[in-house]
Amino acid sequence: MSEHSRRELDRHFAWFQDKLPPGPARFIGWLRKPSSILVRIPLAILLMVGGVFSFLPVLGLWMLPLGLVLFAQDVPFLQTPMARALGWIEHKWEARQRAKAERERVKNAQ
Repeated sequence: MSEHSRRELDRHFAWFQDKLPPGPARFIGWLRKPSSILVRIPLAILLMVGGVFSFLPVLGLWMLPLGLVLFAQDVPFLQTPMARALGWIEHKWEARQRAKAERERVKNAQ
C-alpha cells in the first residue's frame, strides 16, 4: 500500500536475487520488470495453485509463498505483509549465518 512497503519488497527481492546463481538471478530480474507483468501474474497464480496441491508429487508447499511474493509485486494490499514476512526471513537467515560462522570460528580456535 505504501511506497515504503514497495521499496522494502524491492529490497528483499534484490537481496534474494543476490543469493542466487547468475542464471536464476537474471530470470528473477527479468520477472520483476514492469514489462513482465503478463508472465508474472499467471506464473504467480500457477505457483499458488501448485502450493495448494503440495500433497502431490513434484509440487510443494514452497510454491505458495513464492507465488504470493510474485503476486505482491502487482497487488498493493499484499506488499506490506509480504515485506514483513521477507524481512523476518532475511533476519532469520542472517542470524543463522552468523551462528554458523561463530561455530566455525570456535571450532577452528580449538
